[in-house]
Amino acid sequence: MAAQHALIDPSTPPVANTTAGLVRGVWRPCPETAHGQGAFSQSAAFLGIPFAEAPVGSLRFAAPVPHAPWDRVRDAVEHGPTPQRPGPPEPTLIPEPSVPGESTLNLDVFTPAPGVAAALPVMVYLHGGGFTAGSPASPWYDGAAFNRDGVVTVNVSYRLGFDGFGLVEGAPDNRAVLDWLLALEWVQHNIASFGGDPGRVTLAGQSAGGGAVLTLLGMPKAQPLFAQACCLSGALGDVPRDKAQALAGRLAELAGVEPTLEGFASVPEERLLELQPKAVETGGGKFSMLRRVIDGGLSLGPMVDGGLITAPAPDSLRAGTGADKPLLLGTADDEFAMAVAGMQSKLRFVPSRLLLGQAGLARGQRSDYLSANTDVARLGSTAVLGRYISDAVFRSTALAVAEARTGAGSGETVAPEAAAPARTWLYRFSWRSPAFGRAVHCLDVPFFFDCLDAERIDALAGRTPPQALADEAHAAAVSFVISGDPGWAAYDAGRRTKVFDTPSSVVEDGYASVRPLLG
Repeated sequence: MAAQHALIDPSTPPVANTTAGLVRGVWRPCPETAHGQGAFSQSAAFLGIPFAEAPVGSLRFAAPVPHAPWDRVRDAVEHGPTPQRPGPPEPTLIPEPSVPGESTLNLDVFTPAPGVAAALPVMVYLHGGGFTAGSPASPWYDGAAFNRDGVVTVNVSYRLGFDGFGLVEGAPDNRAVLDWLLALEWVQHNIASFGGDPGRVTLAGQSAGGGAVLTLLGMPKAQPLFAQACCLSGALGDVPRDKAQALAGRLAELAGVEPTLEGFASVPEERLLELQPKAVETGGGKFSMLRRVIDGGLSLGPMVDGGLITAPAPDSLRAGTGADKPLLLGTADDEFAMAVAGMQSKLRFVPSRLLLGQAGLARGQRSDYLSANTDVARLGSTAVLGRYISDAVFRSTALAVAEARTGAGSGETVAPEAAAPARTWLYRFSWRSPAFGRAVHCLDVPFFFDCLDAERIDALAGRTPPQALADEAHAAAVSFVISGDPGWAAYDAGRRTKVFDTPSSVVEDGYASVRPLLG
């Protein structure tokens, strides 16, 4: 590391070369740790680097096109435009700013060693937002802490909502997935100029971004583009084609056009964004919406198109796709507690068994489920509902993927692509935020990025979140990115699960309470 330090001059703006031209970033100090300075003291941020041409005009519903070269040094000191447009408040507690503009297919690179052949490990991060919202411009996603610890980070902006994922007759399917692939190709071709090693890329993401990670892990075409994967609270798309077709039909009807490329291209982006929620909603209140998500998943997201995505991600992983890549995944304990908090006055007198039945849990599973979740059962039916939705949407996915890759649930071994399948690690984030009394959705993100001093942390994690837990969670992430091992026994070793809490522990079968949902 000392030799690499000597080659870096933070007194001049950092410049890196890409296949499209030179880019100029800005230096910032890396945050210190409780033990002093890390491996690097300076972080260079290169923001808003376009990896594709602006998806407007004839390119709006097209596959992404690599960006044309530029002649002069391009300033990369401000976040690029985001597909999330200014409007309603951000849908999560993570501050994810909207940036106006057309060139939305861009990425941010944070590195401690620009222009140096440092061959540092790389983490490519895909933001969440239900595939319809979100932004890579969040201060929580700043890679300075990872840079301090010797990891280059890349945050990707990709098309959202119907423009990115909607089924359009005459246009390529899964356009946003193609955006992910092109961004990963950009990393392969360019990251060495930023001090990274293209052979040591970890693909990471949270919520919808975590679902994107699992989608790409199960996609044959993506296999050469990254070496390992990290999924935080992954929400899968895996939208069936007929469901995507039905949504496209409703949206076209609302817009007064045919559900074709010509029809949708005639509708301005602002109008389509206005109509999109109406096409997704099919009546009923908040409880009905949650039931639809439990039963049918998200309405917009990666579609099983039979070409690029040939099967739902868990099926592809069970068949052995991505089996050669180490995987770290997990969830917070009560992801959806916030979503039902406002329903407490209406539901407090509804018996938990009845409420679980209304949420879709089969009669024969309810007793086992309540017995396995006594910690929330004693808190009342609303807490049980929040836990069940968390389990149905997020935690059962993590457990199913871990068992699909290891065969832990069936006693069988997954069909491997490689002679020695890579290991899988499972975790739970169980520390309860004093702001919510639960380990809720997004709570683990600032601990993962070690950014507890960032803006709006107190709204999610309270005024004094435990820095020691951030040190531990972030160190596990860094260890995984650098070495392929987060530091505890893999899941196939007795279903070992790391529980991040105060104090943390490693337990056997840490997702046992979710197992009744897998049948």
